Amino acid sequence: MTKKTACWQRDGFTLRSFRKSEAEKYYQDCFTKTCEEVDYLTGTTQTFSRDDIIRYHNRVVSSSERFDFILVAPDGRFIGEAVVNEVDTLDQSANFRIVIFDKAYWNQGLGSWMTTSVCDFVFGTVGLHRLELEVYSFNPRAQAAYEKAVFKLEGRKRESIKTKNGYADTLIMALLDKEWKALKSNKKAFYEEVS
Repeated sequence: MTKKTACWQRDGFTLRSFRKSEAEKYYQDCFTKTCEEVDYLTGTTQTFSRDDIIRYHNRVVSSSERFDFILVAPDGRFIGEAVVNEVDTLDQSANFRIVIFDKAYWNQGLGSWMTTSVCDFVFGTVGLHRLELEVYSFNPRAQAAYEKAVFKLEGRKRESIKTKNGYADTLIMALLDKEWKALKSNKKAFYEEVS
């Protein structure tokens, strides 16, 4: 079975499926200039070597059990990613996460656009029933992007992550295909809001 791919464009930005030949660029653009705030908001505590990232990229780009998308800035740099992993074909569900590695691109609606694009893909092209994610309670920007796409809060793992300021909660959010379709039934208002 051929892996499904996708590509979206907006204001010079491109969100598209990972490509096999881009492992080195992925490492150079996304992992050589780490940002402490990005690591904090995503709960990243380890450092990855070049070999770790190259192996990871080469593994996920050919896996038929997940969908990985790279966010490309107008100048061609890789600045973020959206990931649909842990795909359960029996229950038609998957996990979802996004990250924008470069803070210069925060607060421009890119997270909402990435979320909207991937939801269209998983509920339309792939045909999933449920998309689930976890977000930390100290990351309101991400939570707002997910709520804008009508992800619902389903639960809270209390004090599940230790930070320099104590413990924080992990919020569990999910979106069902019927909720996505209901939101999109009023397409004009919906797309004006996320643009």
